Amino acid sequence: RARVSPSSEREPLAPGMFAHAFTARALAFRPLATARLTETKARTKARRSSVVSNVASSGSPPSLTAAEMYPALYDPAQRDVKYGGNIAQYLVDCHDTPGVTFNFCGGMMFGLVLSPALREHLGEVAAAGPDDPRQPKLYDASVARMSMKPDGYAKDASADDATVFHGREVRKVDAAPHGSTSTMFIHLSLASGDDAEGWSAEEIEEYSGWMSDRGRRWRDGAVYAAEAGADWYRAKFGPEAFGLHHRFYLHLDGGDNFWLSAEDGCEGVAQSKQKPAFDFGGPGARNPFSIFK
Repeated sequence: RARVSPSSEREPLAPGMFAHAFTARALAFRPLATARLTETKARTKARRSSVVSNVASSGSPPSLTAAEMYPALYDPAQRDVKYGGNIAQYLVDCHDTPGVTFNFCGGMMFGLVLSPALREHLGEVAAAGPDDPRQPKLYDASVARMSMKPDGYAKDASADDATVFHGREVRKVDAAPHGSTSTMFIHLSLASGDDAEGWSAEEIEEYSGWMSDRGRRWRDGAVYAAEAGADWYRAKFGPEAFGLHHRFYLHLDGGDNFWLSAEDGCEGVAQSKQKPAFDFGGPGARNPFSIFK
């Protein structure tokens, strides 16, 4: 006859037997799980209190953005109150203040550095006051491109340190001026007088900044040393720095924000770097322990 497996000879299990057995085991484990969860929460609370205590007792103030430390350099209303028409003083302060940045192309944070000759010139203009005719021109929002300047525009290399500036975008900076943490800078130099950091004769001769930078010549420290007869570029920005020369002008947008704009349309708005996402200082900082709440 057919063989009957041992399992088939057993009596059928009562309905819900496994469920009742599982429930009994879960109930027996609940006190242990609750105790472990309570212990974990206690340890987490202790760690959190320790971190907060260490930060508070370190004596270090909460980290601030440049906009929080120097609001007049970024906020239009405060800028107008402090500087009024003294744009020369505004540019000098942007140069003199570590950490001040301009946001180019939606996220490329460039610092601003003036050559010593231009810094001296703008300092003299600033001291003379906002009515000095040498004051830099800050165009309104209607002048969205250099070619739209109502006082004239020409496709050449000319600059007057007021309506148009000689400048360079400098990248891969590892010897940032005056303690800045930026690795990219806009470097403005004096066009209307002698400047050891001014444009070389070669830069002036070949300038075509109204065209795309893809078809233009980028320079590094070795090229500048050969053209200028001095290695100022690498001494100022580091051995790996390189860049491209542009003409720049200044204008506002519809919200009165301050823009530093190159002739080819690439431009940056005065805007500070943002805080790190996990900064323990200041209101609004994210808390890495919040997941345990």
